[in-house]
Amino acid sequence: MPSPASPNLANNDARSLRQENAKTPAGKNAADSAFPRMVRDRPFAWLLLATGAIAWLASGALVLEKLQVLIDPNHVTACDLNPWVSCGSVMKTPQSSVFGFPNMFIGIVAFAVIITTAMAIFAGAKFARWYWIGLQTGVTLGFIFIVWLWSQALYVIHILCPFCMVVWACMIPLFVFVTIRNVAHGVIPAPAALAKILAESGWIISALLYVAVIASIFFSFINVFIGTSGY
Repeated sequence: MPSPASPNLANNDARSLRQENAKTPAGKNAADSAFPRMVRDRPFAWLLLATGAIAWLASGALVLEKLQVLIDPNHVTACDLNPWVSCGSVMKTPQSSVFGFPNMFIGIVAFAVIITTAMAIFAGAKFARWYWIGLQTGVTLGFIFIVWLWSQALYVIHILCPFCMVVWACMIPLFVFVTIRNVAHGVIPAPAALAKILAESGWIISALLYVAVIASIFFSFINVFIGTSGY
């Protein structure tokens, strides 16, 4: 069912076109073209599929490693590289099981939803506004949780988990573009000018967040990078 929200970016002609031709493929394609590229259905679905699949695989790898650690506490995980880069060491901290079970199980379920949403869009599905609100809520809570885990890794645990960082990297564009898509399509009310700026700045926002993460890692582990850690 098409979302009842009025898109923030489409003009009156695009709205009329969507209403009159919503049931025809040509009408759907013409209406979709009223939006910037990355908030159109297919490019957006590709982004969901790519980020969701990569993050799901990283979560799956963490699950397998966690099971090995539970079987054998002395198990050396595939990403135990040194005292500062070690999935195994992070898995043994309280932060790895915030809700009483390993965090990576959340990723297995959550990213499966993202992948399913992408495949449904490819198949031509149109979700109701409540679905997009739910997806936005889930992605936002996930992003907040990832930011918290990132801060714990850098400033409390002082150990990096490579597979965890893959999930961080996927969550950045996932959160940015889900939010921008929902603003552009009217799920999140916003002035048209703001919606247009956001829709055209998704990769810039993502790049800035990547730079911030890389800089925080560098300064948190500066003694390692400059060789004064004593290791």
